[in-house]
Amino acid sequence: MEEERKIEELQRLIDTHENIVFFGGAGVSTESGIPDFRSVDGLYHQKYDVPPETILSHSYFLRYPEKFYAFYRDKMLPVGAKPNAAHKKLAELEAAGKLKAVVTQNIDGLHQAAGSKVVYELHGSTHRNYCMKCGASCDTELVRRSSGVPRCEKCGGMIKPDVVLYEESLNEKVLDGAIRSIAAADLLIVGGTSLAVYPAAGLLQYFRGDALVLINKGATPMDKNADLLIQQPIGQVLGSIKVR
Repeated sequence: MEEERKIEELQRLIDTHENIVFFGGAGVSTESGIPDFRSVDGLYHQKYDVPPETILSHSYFLRYPEKFYAFYRDKMLPVGAKPNAAHKKLAELEAAGKLKAVVTQNIDGLHQAAGSKVVYELHGSTHRNYCMKCGASCDTELVRRSSGVPRCEKCGGMIKPDVVLYEESLNEKVLDGAIRSIAAADLLIVGGTSLAVYPAAGLLQYFRGDALVLINKGATPMDKNADLLIQQPIGQVLGSIKVR
């Protein structure tokens, strides 16, 4: 009954607010079959000798591009992942004019696949790639199909995914948009994130609205600040919400 009451409260908050922003992390996509970093079956529990943070770092990418791409193709380019109930409900809320933006730490593009239009991808996207030599855009399928280090079809330069690697800074334009959206929100729903990755997790400090909702299966450092805390799978929670 306690969980039912919390869902009812979430429904009430969504019904009574018109400037909602969603801030999400890896837990939003695990229900689509994409592993997160820290769960039991996530990227930490795998066959590589080097930790994911090392492989997914700027210096490792430049020094060992073949090893980087072996990991990247294996772990970061899942085949057949589809938007789940959370992605779809957020797109519905945006279409209804209630949700103003999605701020995500994910790089899988599933929010856009579900129909969301205003999406701030803090860590970039696996769906975009560019040549480090001439700057030309490159299709992700070329990266997926290539062996070794993918090369630009125009100039032969090394291709880099448009994702923010460890040791790299966030895109300033994306970051600014995310901050502005969170600062203007009257309801902030945070879901599927342990709030352990900075600087992304630090964006919550810009929220000055009415209510903070936290939906995550595990505990987070912000639990005590939440007006509503729901520790259930986010797809299950958002899937039960009615858009009206």
